[in-house]
Amino acid sequence: MIFRGKKLTVSIFGQSHAAAIGAVIDGLPSGFRIDREQLQAFLNRRAPGQGRLTTARKEADEPEFVSGLNGDMTCGAPVCAVIRNGDTRSRDYDAFRCVPRPSHADYPAIVKYGESYDIRGGGPFSGRLTAPVCAAGGIALQMLAERGVRIGAHIASVSNQTDRRFDPLRVSPADFDLIAANGFPTLSREAGEEMMAEIENARRAEDSVGGTVEAAAVGLPVGLGGPLFEGLESALAAACFAIPAVKGVEFGDGFFAALLRGSQHNDAYAMDGERVVTRTNHAGGLVGGMTTGMPLIFRVAFKPTPSIGMPQQSVNLEEGRETELTIRGRHDPCVVQRAVPVVEAMTALVLLDEILGA
Repeated sequence: MIFRGKKLTVSIFGQSHAAAIGAVIDGLPSGFRIDREQLQAFLNRRAPGQGRLTTARKEADEPEFVSGLNGDMTCGAPVCAVIRNGDTRSRDYDAFRCVPRPSHADYPAIVKYGESYDIRGGGPFSGRLTAPVCAAGGIALQMLAERGVRIGAHIASVSNQTDRRFDPLRVSPADFDLIAANGFPTLSREAGEEMMAEIENARRAEDSVGGTVEAAAVGLPVGLGGPLFEGLESALAAACFAIPAVKGVEFGDGFFAALLRGSQHNDAYAMDGERVVTRTNHAGGLVGGMTTGMPLIFRVAFKPTPSIGMPQQSVNLEEGRETELTIRGRHDPCVVQRAVPVVEAMTALVLLDEILGA
């Protein structure tokens, strides 16, 4: 599982219940000092076991760097971060080899890989693999901040409960700090409380809910990206669709733009001192696959967690008949809360690669 950029290559290895998971990051510039405390704080935002609204699985998610660093400083060699798995309960997955879980990767993976497929915890398809993504992306976030680029995200919606959106013209690092101060990652505390109640209701019903994450990046130079397959939207969308449970990505006004006329959607140019800006930002900071210098804003849609406690229809592959399946184990009733730092990490990897390759 490899992200191949212009300058960066990130290889993610391991399975959900393997001894360890990790990331190898090649192409990072040498001489950058990693703030390990800051990196661990970022990983903790994604970690499991954060109360009843997340899975009860508990993992320390402490990266062990086995190469690429001299002390805390990148030395030019590939950086390898290993994260040990500890709290696994593989027996919970024994039945799924012959009775695949609806909306999981079980069935196509069994057909594709046969008996070699590691079904425990979803194997390589598990959201557990986003921990090393955050290890790599957390480093990228620090490198971008040194270059004046800041990235932040919040939960834009859970089911039909919504948070206010980023201001497309004036979103700033102060907004990211506000989200962090709120604990539950929303701009509005009241919206966060309504979302948590929605997740709790789904959990009690042994069901799940989906939602959306809105991300923003500020401080970007003009002209990152390029036409067609070199477009920054293409790179960001591909990275976000690599996150398990993602079903959609939209930039700026996204699908709402299809309802507008050109006179409503066009972003008129203006001068702000000696700087060229736009009076609106319907495009989300991207035109022709390139950054405009305005805030980069996009949203990512996550499906409801497919592992629910309610009985579901499936098939018994060994017996060739339909059957009923009830899933037991430890699962998130909503993945969106823990997905916020993953979206930030993926965004950071793509943007750092674009800046290094420019």
